[in-house]
Amino acid sequence: MTATVDTVEAASTARAAPAVPSGWRRRVVPVLLALIFPACVLAAWQFASGTGRLRIVATPHEVALMMWDFAFGGIYDDAYSGTLYIHLYESMRRVYGGFALAALVAIPLGLLIGRVKVVRQMLDPTFQILRPIPVTAWLPLSMIFFGLGPSSAISLVFLGAFYPILLNTVFGVRHVDPKLFEAAAMLGCSGSAMFRRVVLPAALPSIFNGLRLGLGFAWVVIVVGEMTGVPTGLGAAIMDGRTLSRTDLIISGMIVIGIAGFVSDKLVLALNNRLLRWNVQHG
Repeated sequence: MTATVDTVEAASTARAAPAVPSGWRRRVVPVLLALIFPACVLAAWQFASGTGRLRIVATPHEVALMMWDFAFGGIYDDAYSGTLYIHLYESMRRVYGGFALAALVAIPLGLLIGRVKVVRQMLDPTFQILRPIPVTAWLPLSMIFFGLGPSSAISLVFLGAFYPILLNTVFGVRHVDPKLFEAAAMLGCSGSAMFRRVVLPAALPSIFNGLRLGLGFAWVVIVVGEMTGVPTGLGAAIMDGRTLSRTDLIISGMIVIGIAGFVSDKLVLALNNRLLRWNVQHG
């Protein structure tokens, strides 16, 4: 009788327990879910093109051909055939260069503004006035200061990435839990050690959020930055597509920028997850 009761309880427990998905399902299901919306967009795009509602816009098939020719050549054999790696490399160089400069300036400055009241009172009002000015408004000045070419593009990328990193760094420093300072003081931590061992580690999650936002804005700004007379780069290719009424080239450049920005964000997120394994809320 007891064995029968135990068997019934075990069976009911097994029915109540949720099924644990296998390893391949955990990997495949998120990918399939992520593909649903792009597939719907492509279907709607193809339908609109087939009905003539988007006569001036290239069809998905035409964009796919342009993407292949842009990357490998052999279809159109024009000035853009097989040149994707050149344009992508130049844009990456400007994006990562401007982003690195922004991080090198914004993180230390944000730490100071967030921690030192006098510095905050001196600098924060000015930054809050400058922050709403769009990057496109700085374009003429950047061309005057740095001339036509890569330096002007890098300066605009710097401006686009600077404020997200700065503001998130300040936010992270100013919202450190006061109990952490009390606990560190009880353990004999003071002065600069308090900054290294308490403030900086506690602010790192917010700093990484700023880095992710800043890098995303850097890819957004690169199209504007490469309007400054540079001959190569994804933004330059998009502007050429506009001049030549090549919507397939424009959309191809947009897709490559989107993929490059996505991969860049995943790299920063991977670094975030590796350095902040101690933080249960990271990632």
